[in-house]
Amino acid sequence: MSGHSHWATIRRKKGAADAKKGKQFSKIAKSIITAVRHGGPNPDANLKLQYAIQEARSISMPKDTIQNAIKKGAGEKDGGADFTEGIYEGFGPGGVGILIATLTDNTNRTGPEVRKILEKRGGKSAAQGSVSYKFDNQGLITVKLDAVDEDTLLELALEAGAEDVSTNKDDEVYEIMTSPQEFYNVVKALEEKEIPTEVAEITMIPQSQIDVDQATAEKIINLMEDLDDHDDVQKVYTDANFPS
Repeated sequence: MSGHSHWATIRRKKGAADAKKGKQFSKIAKSIITAVRHGGPNPDANLKLQYAIQEARSISMPKDTIQNAIKKGAGEKDGGADFTEGIYEGFGPGGVGILIATLTDNTNRTGPEVRKILEKRGGKSAAQGSVSYKFDNQGLITVKLDAVDEDTLLELALEAGAEDVSTNKDDEVYEIMTSPQEFYNVVKALEEKEIPTEVAEITMIPQSQIDVDQATAEKIINLMEDLDDHDDVQKVYTDANFPS
C-alpha cells in the first residue's frame, strides 16, 4: 500500500522549516548511546547502531557528533546517561491508532507527560498491545521520482534485498520497503549508485490504514507534532491515511 511515507515526509519538512536539527541531533545521539550500551561500538556487529548512524547521516549529523555519542555509549567519554526504551499506545482523533516510541532517563516523568499530550489533543491512552499488533517493523526508504528511472531503481533495490518498490504520486517519491535486516544493504546499494534518499528509517508500518478527512487529519498532525516535540519521544507512528 502506497502512502506509508506521508507522515515521515511531513515530519522531515517540518524539521527543516523549524530549524530543529539541534533537537533531532540530541534524540539520535540518545539512540546511538543506547545502541552502543546494548550491542557494542562496532556497527558491523551491531545492527541497531547501524540504523542509528544511518538516521544520523540522513539529517547531516556531523561525524564528530556521531563519534562522541559512540564514545559516550562505550564509556570512553562522560555524559552518556542510562536510557530506557518504551512504547506507549493510544488512539487519536477519528479513532486512529497512535504508537509513541520513547527513550528516557526517567519513566516516571515520561509516561504522564505523554498521556497528557494525548488527552490535550483529543486522544486517549490505550492498553499495551491494543494498537501495536496492527503494525509491522520494517525499513522505509523514499527516493524522489525525478532522481532515478523506475526500472533502474526497481532492479537495484530488489537485488539488494528490498521487499517491494511502489510509487507514491502524492509525495512524488518511490517507496522502498525492506525487512529491518536488509535495510542497511539497500541503503548502501543506493549510496554506491549516488541515488539520494528523502527518508531512510526503520519504522512501524500499519497493516491497514484508516481514511480521515482534512479536518481530522489536521488534528492528528497537531497531536503527532506535539508528541514529536517532546524530548523523550523518539518516533510517532499512526495508521491514519492522510488526504493528499
